[in-house]
Amino acid sequence: MNTGEGQDATGAAIDGEAICLLPAVELARLVRTKEISARELTGAHLRQIERWNPRVNAIVTLTAEQAMQAASDADERLARGEPIGPLHGLPVVHKDLFATKGVRTTKGSPIFADWMPDYDDLPVARMHAAGAIMLGKSNTPEFGAGSQTFNAVFGATRNPYDFAKTCGGSSGGSAVALATGMAALADGSDVGGSLRNPASFCNVVGLRPSAGRVPGKPGWPRFDVYGPMGRMVDDVALLLSVMAGPDPVSPLSIDEPGDGFREVAALDPRSVRVAWSRDLGGLPVERRVTAVLERQRDLLISLGCEVDETEPDLSDAGEIFHVLRALMFETDLGPLYDEHADQMKDTVRWNIEEGRRLTGSRIAWAERARTALQERVRQFFERYDFLICPVAQVLPFSVDIPYPTEIDGRPMTNYIEWMRSCTDISVTGHPALSLPAGFSGEGLPVGMQIVGRWRGERALLAFAKAIEGTRRP
Repeated sequence: MNTGEGQDATGAAIDGEAICLLPAVELARLVRTKEISARELTGAHLRQIERWNPRVNAIVTLTAEQAMQAASDADERLARGEPIGPLHGLPVVHKDLFATKGVRTTKGSPIFADWMPDYDDLPVARMHAAGAIMLGKSNTPEFGAGSQTFNAVFGATRNPYDFAKTCGGSSGGSAVALATGMAALADGSDVGGSLRNPASFCNVVGLRPSAGRVPGKPGWPRFDVYGPMGRMVDDVALLLSVMAGPDPVSPLSIDEPGDGFREVAALDPRSVRVAWSRDLGGLPVERRVTAVLERQRDLLISLGCEVDETEPDLSDAGEIFHVLRALMFETDLGPLYDEHADQMKDTVRWNIEEGRRLTGSRIAWAERARTALQERVRQFFERYDFLICPVAQVLPFSVDIPYPTEIDGRPMTNYIEWMRSCTDISVTGHPALSLPAGFSGEGLPVGMQIVGRWRGERALLAFAKAIEGTRRP
């Protein structure tokens, strides 16, 4: 990580930063046992924001005074012996796509630059009810479109491992806040990789849950899900335990309480059968990414996993995603386009216009093809416990370009094609987790994508924790 002031030459945290880089589960314990107060912890994170945020631009709306008051209230509740939630006293940030009551929510768009919602989105409300302390809002690309975090309202968010590189997206601000210790936990959303890609680029953990695991906005989502991010697998499990659980606002919400995710024991790798895929059936992947991931394949074999080099047939997943994403953009943003097209970035306009060009027969094909694909993948997971593949097909790239236009000489035809390693998995509906896998020769993070069975988040977290445990000192 780019050290700068506040860290020594080895990257070790100094000058009070160490507390901010502890796992969230440990911070929660320290507050609960009164070894540190919520006010002290919140103050430490606000100082960390002062150190880091001017360089990375991850937190775009800061609620420092509100956070300190909430921390004081948290300490008083604990002193009185009142019941406390699992996130009691933990400083968090919310993605700027999520509505936060009385706090500016821009969605990265000039159209919403001054919007002050009068409500909290459900994941936000659940985190606050569990005792989390909101520090502010994390940066996101306009309407979450694209895996590069920049917008016309706040500018670009930079990768803490190389300020000249992107942090990914669209939950890029959340990933950077975690990587730099500016927040203990962060939320995010994922359509085509927005929890997984920035986690990979910033060396943190991001989980895309199964549809309905974390209730979202009203309606019937196609690919969009809400999910947790953290520095460790246990942290992600802790936040999932709060975010998950049924709610009538979401007709697809899973009727299973979230608290079962609070404590996850590592899975014995010797009982696991893994499908290992370098490129998900022929996608272009940078050699520097493959080189890092190959070391993880060797690790799995050494742990006793049964590893087969294979993948499910995802050959039409790219076109399915393209059609149904375009339909989603027209559905969600079409009315805004009619009034404010001149205030939207070109890729958002393109995606809406692609939606308007769709025919009924094209949409029907995509729905039929998606059903067939999901059945193929279901049968595939009768043979395998997990599929492991790249999160991103490239290393973090220049913050000055909106998206890669080619990979290893193969041109990309649009702004999302370079992320097919994630979007193809989104089409399956299966839960997927980005786990830090190592670093390239340039010192840039690389994530490993672990895909689990439908609604198999607990096993997925347990397996990721087993792998993570091999890298602890």
